[in-house]
Amino acid sequence: MCGIVGYIGPREAFPILIKGLKRLEYRGYDSAGVALLNGDLNVYKCSGKVADLEEFIIGKDISGTLGMAHTRWATHGVPNDSNAHPHYSESENLAIIHNGIIENYKTLKEELLNRGHKFASDTDTEVLIQLIEDILVNEKVELEEAIRIALNQVVGAYAIVIISKDDPDTLYAARKGSPLVVGIGKDEFFLASDATPIVEYTKNVVYLKEEEMAILRRGGDFMIKTIENREQTPYIQKLELNLSAIEKGGFDHFMLKEIYEQPRSIRDSFRGRLKPDGEIVLGGIRDYEQKIFNAHRIIIIACGTSWHAGLVGEYVIEDIARIPVVVEYASEFRYRNPVITEDDVVLAIS
Repeated sequence: MCGIVGYIGPREAFPILIKGLKRLEYRGYDSAGVALLNGDLNVYKCSGKVADLEEFIIGKDISGTLGMAHTRWATHGVPNDSNAHPHYSESENLAIIHNGIIENYKTLKEELLNRGHKFASDTDTEVLIQLIEDILVNEKVELEEAIRIALNQVVGAYAIVIISKDDPDTLYAARKGSPLVVGIGKDEFFLASDATPIVEYTKNVVYLKEEEMAILRRGGDFMIKTIENREQTPYIQKLELNLSAIEKGGFDHFMLKEIYEQPRSIRDSFRGRLKPDGEIVLGGIRDYEQKIFNAHRIIIIACGTSWHAGLVGEYVIEDIARIPVVVEYASEFRYRNPVITEDDVVLAIS
């Protein structure tokens, strides 16, 4: 599960990007990188941790008020420096970071190779930025349109951020199947996989919807469009996230923090659900109480540590409710053709 951070505004981008990556370390990763635009488009990346990236950039030019950063969990290509994000286009005028999987990347790559393109990595992400540049050059369209045309050729899931050396006042972002959040500050914008890197700077956010693009311009102007080029009215929400809840809180790492927080988390989960007189309050679930009671099977779908939580749920539900439970890994489940009937209840864990 990759981590994405982006920034455009009056501040130096690098400190914001690095702090954002550290906030996303809980997602797990095997490499990290950053791209900064300051007249030149500089990309620095390496396998390893964010701390390794910080050491790697010592003595390098990290200036710039527009940039993006990424932590990668390898899906295509081994975890090494060349496969780490960001990825340049062939001309090095464009750079991209990406969370997700492009399922038809081999077909697209073969077409690009036949047109004479060269690749520096084994990733599906580089295929996408090469495709965008190919469209940009050969179809002579604006970058926004080139991105849109390319995304309409892509099969799979993506959350992407793109910057261009020739367009130094704009950040482009889009999503399908993978989350992306836009933070709206005073004359500045933030991008991230989730709200944790953003909450320190602004509480005003827009969660991009499926197949939406964000065009974020220096000075505070922004647009949300579909990849079919229909302009959308952005729905700006107020974050209620507590900054202290996303810090390590004195623990060496997030896993320890999560372990020691379990008793409190369980108590918080039960608050409002168990009344002093013993009555159980289930809110909206009550509307489906009979369907759940009559379920022949419960299917739990999750990834990562949520999958482990689902396994615990399997034992508890089967032991207490005596209903068969199946726990599925979400990233595999999406490519299957599962048998689910009207007598099944599906529980999806984020």
